[in-house]
Amino acid sequence: MKKIIIALILPFLVFACGSKTEKVENTEPTLQNNLVQLTDAQAKSAGITLGKTSMKSISEVLKLNGKIDVPPQNLISVSVPLGGYLKSTEMLPGMKVTKGQLIAIIEDQQFIQIQEDYLTTKEQLSLAENEYNRQKELNQNKATSDKVFQQSQADFRSKRIAVNALAEKLRLIGINPQNLRENNISRNIRITSPITGFVSKVNVNIGKYLNPADVLFELIDPRDIHLNLNVYEKDLEKLSIGQKLTAFTNNQTDQKYPCQILLISRNLSAERSGEVHCHFDRYDEKLLPGMYMNAEIDVQNNFTQALPESAIVTFGEKSYVFIGKEKNLFEMREVEVGETENGFTHIISPLENQKIVMTGAYSLLMQLKNKE
Repeated sequence: MKKIIIALILPFLVFACGSKTEKVENTEPTLQNNLVQLTDAQAKSAGITLGKTSMKSISEVLKLNGKIDVPPQNLISVSVPLGGYLKSTEMLPGMKVTKGQLIAIIEDQQFIQIQEDYLTTKEQLSLAENEYNRQKELNQNKATSDKVFQQSQADFRSKRIAVNALAEKLRLIGINPQNLRENNISRNIRITSPITGFVSKVNVNIGKYLNPADVLFELIDPRDIHLNLNVYEKDLEKLSIGQKLTAFTNNQTDQKYPCQILLISRNLSAERSGEVHCHFDRYDEKLLPGMYMNAEIDVQNNFTQALPESAIVTFGEKSYVFIGKEKNLFEMREVEVGETENGFTHIISPLENQKIVMTGAYSLLMQLKNKE
């Protein structure tokens, strides 16, 4: 009797459980790949509204990076034209210098020899000039031959050439020949800074012999220091000479440096990028050559395809929108987005004539991703 009762009750229990399970499953959204199927009640609860992209004017911010550079005309290499031994210097990298400031003293016996040769030749020139004038007067009175006169004239001219050449050598090593006398001959020459700026490199030490080709110091004139930015080929057409931008370092992102584009390179690198040279509106001594910087340029677009921010969802560092397929059936689709302005985001991916979820997109994302 007990077995008969169980056999009669069991089918009713199975039927009841199956009906209950089926009822619960019908309250859940149907999921398939990137599709979400909602019921009317679920769509109403999520506040789903549909719309299309619209054309909006959005200012795009182009983000670039580069480093501070110095043009060749502002990078000065200091050397000794005739060579010599470094006697003294107080220069260190980073030190400020002013134009005409003493930066090194060089000594060598050849400096003495040049000064001696100049003074000696100068005296010989004086004698040659007197002899030339005497022979000229005698020749005019037919008291001497033309050959003797011409010889004195050639000697005078050669001595004058020698004096002028030695005077230029003296000026080359920083000695004024007009101030040179027999009692102020020096074995040292003074090297002065040709610019006002700062020292970037020191390549010498005390007592070292320097050849004419050796570079003692490298000086930088900061008046034309500029920012060299790398720009991809696709973005070069968005830039123009005179365009304004702001630059900042990685360490001080809140410190902005206004700049202006001076030159746009027409040569592309192997990475399909070009160089854009920018000038700082006001130079800051904290900015050093070789320092890496970031830059932001406002690029004004014409009317472009855009969506409200509420229509775009983010998942796994990617952006998505939901496309209405059929009634309460939505497909999640990845999109490429640009800048956002006034609540609208530039949509780069083509979405014309698509029914897009404008509100309730995050509810659909939660339904899709949580259930998966």
